[in-house]
Amino acid sequence: MTVKEIVAAIKAERPEIASVYFVGCGASMAELFPGKYFLDGNAKKLRVSLYTANEFNYSTPAAVDSSAIVVTCSLSGNTPETVKASKKAMELGAVVVSVTHIDGSPLALASHYQIIHGFEKNYAAKMEKMTNVLAFAVEVLNAYEGYAHYDAAQEGFAKIYDLIENAVSSQLPFAKAFADANKDSKMLYVMSSGATQKVAYSFSMFLMMEMQWLPSSSFHDGEFFHGPFELAEKDVPYLLLMNDGPTRPMDARALTFLQRFDAQVTLVDAKDFGLSSQIDSSVVEYFNPILISGVLRLYAEQLAIVRNHPLTMRRYMWKLEY
Repeated sequence: MTVKEIVAAIKAERPEIASVYFVGCGASMAELFPGKYFLDGNAKKLRVSLYTANEFNYSTPAAVDSSAIVVTCSLSGNTPETVKASKKAMELGAVVVSVTHIDGSPLALASHYQIIHGFEKNYAAKMEKMTNVLAFAVEVLNAYEGYAHYDAAQEGFAKIYDLIENAVSSQLPFAKAFADANKDSKMLYVMSSGATQKVAYSFSMFLMMEMQWLPSSSFHDGEFFHGPFELAEKDVPYLLLMNDGPTRPMDARALTFLQRFDAQVTLVDAKDFGLSSQIDSSVVEYFNPILISGVLRLYAEQLAIVRNHPLTMRRYMWKLEY
C-alpha cells in the first residue's frame, strides 16, 4: 500500500484520531522527527509526540489507545525495543504503522500497516525512510484536518529525490575538504535548527560517535547562545547545517558568531542546492532535513576514507549482549 492508501484505510476505520506518536531508536528516531515537526507546526487539534522506544515502553503515555496512531521505525525491522513498542501500542488499541526496509521483519509483523522503503540504490534511496514519514504526516493532517499546502507538498515529494542526487553529485570536493579538515579532530560540534535539528543530532550521535568513534556534540542553533557558545574559539571544528526557510535567521546568527572568533566552520547550506527554486516556500522548510541528510552521507563516507575507519566498523554493536 502507498502512504496515501494507508492513511485512507486508517481514516475509514477510525474517523476520529486524537494523537500521533512517533517511536524509534537512534537514527530511526531522528528520521521520524521531520514528520513530527511538520505536524507540530500545522496541526491544530492533533496531539503529537516523539519517543525513544524504551521510554515509550517503560513510561507509556496514557493517551495511547484506540484514538492514537503510533508510527514505529527501524531500518532492519529487528530493533528489539521498537518491536516491543509496536506490540505494546497494538495491545493498547492504537493503529500501528511500521516503517522499515525489510518486509516480513519482526517490526513489520508487529503492525497493522507497513511502509517498506529502499536504502541501497543511491543517496536518495537512503532518504526514503525520512521522506515517507514526512509524506505520512502530510497525509494524516490532510485527512483529519485538511492542509492548505497539500499540493505544494506533493510537488516537493516528486522532486526531492532528484534534488538529492544532483546535490550529492556537486559535493565531492567539499566533502573531501571536510574530511581533510577533521580527520585528526578530537571533537566535532554539529548545529542546526527547525526541521533539520535532529539531522545535526543524528550526524553527531551516529555517523560520528557510533560509526567513526569520534567524540561529537550537537545542539540547536537557538540554544547556542544560551551556553555552548562559550566553547567557540579559533580553529575549533563546527559543522553548521543551514536551512532554507523560516528558521534560517537562527542559523545565520550562529554562523556570524563562529566566524567572528575564527572557528573552523564547515557549512552545508540548503540554499546552495537550489531547494527553494524547486519547492514552494510554503513547504520548503520540511524538505531541508531530507536534502541535507543525503549530502551528509557523502561527508561521512569521505571522513571514513581518510581516517581509515569504515562506517561499518563497530566495537560493541552487534558483537556483545547489552
